[in-house]
Amino acid sequence: MTCPTSPDRHAPSAQHSMLGWSLTALLREWSTRVQAASSDLPHGARGYQVLAAVVHEAPPTQAALAARLGIDRTVMTYLLDKFVECGLVERQQDTTDRRARRIVPTKYGRRVLADLDARVAQAENKLLSGLAPEDRRILLALLERAASAAAPDDDRCAAVARSVGPAQGERGTATATPTCGYQATGGASLQSD
Repeated sequence: MTCPTSPDRHAPSAQHSMLGWSLTALLREWSTRVQAASSDLPHGARGYQVLAAVVHEAPPTQAALAARLGIDRTVMTYLLDKFVECGLVERQQDTTDRRARRIVPTKYGRRVLADLDARVAQAENKLLSGLAPEDRRILLALLERAASAAAPDDDRCAAVARSVGPAQGERGTATATPTCGYQATGGASLQSD
């Protein structure tokens, strides 16, 4: 990619596309802000994506969840062990296959996700605060339409999980975030069930 050399570096140019830079800058900032918003959840942004997938879908098996989100099965085991320890999810025996366990969110896990969703929405609003509200709505609609057309069969949750990448200390190893100290927005602790 070449960088524009004109005095107004934000002016569009017929010779230089700013699409790559624009998308990269937004994704980098989005990732940083989502990581900050979810930093007190075990495994940070990766944990947020896992919890969202568990809450918003029919209870997946551990193996299916790992495959869908592109997380190594061993890493997924340790991540879910921590989520179980923190009271965010439970492993329940599959009624159709005794060998499989379904990952089911707890009431506490749902409350934590609702709080995280609000934090992420706030971070996204701050990220796009340079745009008027109507411009934000239009930008988001156009980006979603363009992404859906470019990758029509892409699993949205898995794509986001891949873009977030492994949490610190998760690089294919069994290390996990040491605490369950999730603090709700405003500093209040959400109590597990």
